[in-house]
Amino acid sequence: MASLLPDKLFEERGQAPAPSKDFYQVLVTRSQVIFRWWKISLRSEFRESKPGEIKESHEDFLDDPSLQIQIAIVFGAKVLEHIFNLCRGNFDFLERLPDPLLLNIISFLGLEDIARLSQVSHRFETICNCDTLWEKIVQNLCDTITPEMKALAQEVGWKRFFFTSKLQLQLQIRRRRQKQDNSEN
Repeated sequence: MASLLPDKLFEERGQAPAPSKDFYQVLVTRSQVIFRWWKISLRSEFRESKPGEIKESHEDFLDDPSLQIQIAIVFGAKVLEHIFNLCRGNFDFLERLPDPLLLNIISFLGLEDIARLSQVSHRFETICNCDTLWEKIVQNLCDTITPEMKALAQEVGWKRFFFTSKLQLQLQIRRRRQKQDNSEN
């Protein structure tokens, strides 16, 4: 499965915490952790400083607390933990799937599973709450969707449409019809 991974597994860029203006990059490939920095300063002693780079194998990185501390200071503990997982071979293949494929897979899950999955990450929260997913779910569960129902779902959102009771939907469709009749007259 690891052979399916691209060479670049992870990349993050950012500025060091204030008051520093230095710029940093961490890149994790299949075999290395690469840490780069650019000193940015108005002070004359740093004007001639050149960008720096440290390249370490995954094993060496796991044994290098000074580089780990630098990454934690600049990028935070979550990024450092993610890099640890990559260096240990703990890849999240599900996270790497394209959105259309994930939408198709998730549309066959139960509602409780979708609710739990939406709590995994920001990406899954966005996917589990998107109209495209809920449109697929409604289409999978409903025998027929009239044009009026589809128009209402697009207006209020497919997720809200799904969780609205039949009586409320009928009332909303009736109101839409009345508005259309009034606007035509």
